[in-house]
Amino acid sequence: MKTRAAILWDQGQEWTVEEITLGAPEPTELIIKTAFAGLCHSDEHLVTGDIAIPPEAVEAMGAPHFLPCIGGHEGSGVVVEVGSAVSGVVVGDHVSVSFVPSCGTCHWCASGRQNLCDMGAGTLASGMLSDGQYRHHSSDGTPLNRIAQLGTFSEHMLVHEASVIKVDRDLPLDVVSLVSCGVATGVGSAQNRAGVSSGDTVVVVGIGGIGANAVQGARMAGAANIVAVDTNSRRMEKAQEFGATHFFSSFAEAIAAVSEMTQGIMADSCILTPGVTTGDLIEPAMNVISKDGTVVVTGLAPMHQREVTMDLFNLAMWNKEIKGTIFGSGSPRVEIPRLLRQYRQGQLKLHELITRTYSLDQINEGYQDMRDGKNIRGVIAFS
Repeated sequence: MKTRAAILWDQGQEWTVEEITLGAPEPTELIIKTAFAGLCHSDEHLVTGDIAIPPEAVEAMGAPHFLPCIGGHEGSGVVVEVGSAVSGVVVGDHVSVSFVPSCGTCHWCASGRQNLCDMGAGTLASGMLSDGQYRHHSSDGTPLNRIAQLGTFSEHMLVHEASVIKVDRDLPLDVVSLVSCGVATGVGSAQNRAGVSSGDTVVVVGIGGIGANAVQGARMAGAANIVAVDTNSRRMEKAQEFGATHFFSSFAEAIAAVSEMTQGIMADSCILTPGVTTGDLIEPAMNVISKDGTVVVTGLAPMHQREVTMDLFNLAMWNKEIKGTIFGSGSPRVEIPRLLRQYRQGQLKLHELITRTYSLDQINEGYQDMRDGKNIRGVIAFS
């Protein structure tokens, strides 16, 4: 079938919206008519080159190239066609996509850690999860990769059933799209990975689409002090709306304030959710947490980042820890329904995250607004 999608042909270029061809779904695949797609910062990393797979790694994956690629890994839609072996959804079902697929049978899925599913190894450069073949092609026949095996910046998605979670049909599809990445990652960073509990002091650095949800996660977990840090002072009001009790424009200000509000004990955890995580952020994050405190690194770092500044003596002698997280360290098939239930109950703010909606043809405008700090989350509406 023919459809339209936003393609990144090379690093540093803008997204181009053009007609593409989707192949027919194989037995374990389905086609979704996309309703909404979130403009997440992770796709911006493709443009800047922070996510760039070396040619030798691409070759090892059996892929012809890394770029061109259909962008987008946060989205929702309606199933319009299913393969003969698809069992979890039928035509007409409303779905959220997951940027981490979950096969259900590998070691990680079987042990309750779907966010680490072995299928995730092929989410940046390869053909379909089912057989490795390419079924997305540009108008000139070039095979197209899809970010996270999804490519939500497309009017239709051809995906493996492992990447899809059925949701209730009465839920608004704009908010359903958000839980597929930003909300689950942010809330889970606080609740699952940092282990925030009642009375805690939590520092969240970077109040964008992920950080705002880390603030929400800390609030729902009962944190007493939620300290938001962002160089963009225009985000203070939004941070407070989602639950921040304090807002500072620099790490230095936050460290001094946290020391005062905790009588020198410092924060129980610090969650790093900046647009780009660099190695020089680790030491101040370690300085703002207490003995036995936790730093959670959620925001993506450039793939070539190797140097980190930190005090190793402090790490060991004060029993501190640094943790990474993907999908907020939760299982997609558990977290997405749970978050949507919390939305229904009024515990989780979702509509409030959407700063502005765009058409697919406005995708570059949407990303410029993100770079300019105007949006918590921009969303593409396909109808």
